[in-house]
Amino acid sequence: ACPILCAAGRLTGEVKFVDMADRHLAFMQKLCVRPDGLYRHSPLDEAAWGRGNGFPALGLTLSLTELEAILDLPTTELAVDAPLRAAAQRVRGAMLASLRTHLAALLPHQDPTGAWRQVIDHPGAYRELTATCMITVALARGLRLGWLDEATYRPVVDRAWEAINLRVYDDGVLIDVCTGTGKQKSLTDYLNREAILDRDERGGAMALLVAIEMHKLRSATPSR
Repeated sequence: ACPILCAAGRLTGEVKFVDMADRHLAFMQKLCVRPDGLYRHSPLDEAAWGRGNGFPALGLTLSLTELEAILDLPTTELAVDAPLRAAAQRVRGAMLASLRTHLAALLPHQDPTGAWRQVIDHPGAYRELTATCMITVALARGLRLGWLDEATYRPVVDRAWEAINLRVYDDGVLIDVCTGTGKQKSLTDYLNREAILDRDERGGAMALLVAIEMHKLRSATPSR
């Protein structure tokens, strides 16, 4: 919801949408952020579902992109008045801090192969493609736009990209995409979610999204 609200603020020039994004993020974090900085999928269980952490990482990244687009608009734009700029600046600061905190919490849970797991902090869970894609989009864009420290996060992105490439075949078949998952009531329920080994619209979309972001990152740093 936050990226849509931030985009609505950019398109309409109305402060209320940016403020609403700020309130919604705070509400969701109160419900779902654990003391260790990972997100539970819902208050029904403490499990840090993989895609349930990929969504906030990606959502904050898209929201920040919209807020920076507001701040980059020419001051002659009639829709961009001082209150909107002030709101975008304020909410950008809060969202960037949240993204950095979340990515730092995810960092220790990257598997040695470069992937994140179906349950982020459970070593027995399978390595899951969509969570890895969304987290990598956040990392890659964060590096490209200067939100993240290069020395800390560039090796993380490079390892994640290797893991993603191993799970995307030339014919579109994907490896280990978690099936659609509503709120579950136990860790066991999350661990038992099916891993799709086939073409999948959701997984394919996320793989394309990260591929585009990696292309932009590498184009911005020719040495790589």
